[in-house]
Amino acid sequence: MKYVYKYVYILESLDSLHFYVGITDDLRARLTKHNAGEVPHTSKYGPWRLKTYVAFSNEKQAAAFEKYLKSSSGRAFAKKRL
Repeated sequence: MKYVYKYVYILESLDSLHFYVGITDDLRARLTKHNAGEVPHTSKYGPWRLKTYVAFSNEKQAAAFEKYLKSSSGRAFAKKRL
C-alpha cells in the first residue's frame, strides 16, 4: 500500500525576517516554485529555505494543522517549538 502524504511546511526567508506556512504533496517542487517567484504571497520576500515540515498521511489532519499554524497561537507555538 502506497501512502500519499500531505506536508505542512514552514519557510523562512534567507534574511530571517519573513515566514510562510503552507501545505503540499510535493515539498521540493513547492519550494522551487516559491523561490522562482511563482507564488504571489511569497514572491517579494525570497529566496526561501525550508525551516521545518511535518508529513501527514491524513489530509484533514494536515489541513487542520496548517490552519492552526496560521493562527496567532499556532504562530507562537511554531516560533518557540519548531
